[in-house]
Amino acid sequence: MNMTCLYPLLQILPLFFLSALLSLASSSDTSELFETWCQQHAKTYSSEQEKRYRLKVFEENYAFVSQHNQKGNSTYTLSLNAFADLTHHEFKTSRLGLPPSFLGFKRVQNQPSHHLLHLPSQIDWRQSGAVTPVKDQGSCGACWAFSATGAIEGINKIVTGSLASLSEQELIDCDTSYNSGCDGGLMDYAYQFVIDNRGIDTEEDYPYQARQRSCSKDKLKRRVVTIDDYVDVPPSEKEVLKAVASQPVSVGICGSERAFQLYSKGIFTGPCSTSLDHAVLIVGYGSENGVDYWIVKNSWGRGWGMNGYIHMQRNSGDSKGICGINTLASYPTKTKPNPPVPPPPGPMS
Repeated sequence: MNMTCLYPLLQILPLFFLSALLSLASSSDTSELFETWCQQHAKTYSSEQEKRYRLKVFEENYAFVSQHNQKGNSTYTLSLNAFADLTHHEFKTSRLGLPPSFLGFKRVQNQPSHHLLHLPSQIDWRQSGAVTPVKDQGSCGACWAFSATGAIEGINKIVTGSLASLSEQELIDCDTSYNSGCDGGLMDYAYQFVIDNRGIDTEEDYPYQARQRSCSKDKLKRRVVTIDDYVDVPPSEKEVLKAVASQPVSVGICGSERAFQLYSKGIFTGPCSTSLDHAVLIVGYGSENGVDYWIVKNSWGRGWGMNGYIHMQRNSGDSKGICGINTLASYPTKTKPNPPVPPPPGPMS
């Protein structure tokens, strides 16, 4: 899943304040709302002409958000988040992208078997301490790296009892045989890189820069967390469910829909395509008011969605799953302990 991903999400307004702003716009000029929004998001523009254009885009997104939220029969709501000054076309063409060559990848391997006789009705790997805080990929299209490290972080915690935040930057800089840094990549290739390198460094030691740099050979040798192999999950809801019951799972989705762009809270039910263009991490599942959902960790910062998470409909009736979520799932495997702890982190090389 090459997943070219999005725009630095700045801190958005608390949900209650956003609701107040939406109410305000119904009784006052949207330009005042836009000015308040710009202040909250530290938005500046290169010229008055650009600012007027962004105001127009903002007004169109405001109308879209208002129309959706006023329906009253949806399972999710939208908000004027940090993407509210982007057109839908801009969002799709400049923040997402999945070259067909990545989708053509198919690994030949024995499929795993999760021998779980009784699947739990709900699970949330955050409650087990197997999920690191939400990260922000910024304007670098490295969602594939964030999804891969998230899955490795999860299985490492489950096996060793230790949660370590791992380095996306190492994957962006050094995993260049098949992946393309900020221009996209595939989680399976990232797993293979970690296997071939015999481990991956921590976020603390090899911090995120939101751009591709020269590979640090010294950091490459700091093999803090290892994995044994990886597994491609058969494209079915049942198989993905069994996998998530055992550990966090990387998935590809269509993240380019306008409603996804402006998502705020609730269970996302679409509409959306099943053409994959973004990578995320399933960290659990549950049900609410008779609607089943996946708990999905995104990499657009805590300001998007529900503190960086989205609940996406499960058992949608489409064999591919909501936004194609069942079609390209994978996860790393681990049974062995990590190598001895390397020396304390040093300066970047």
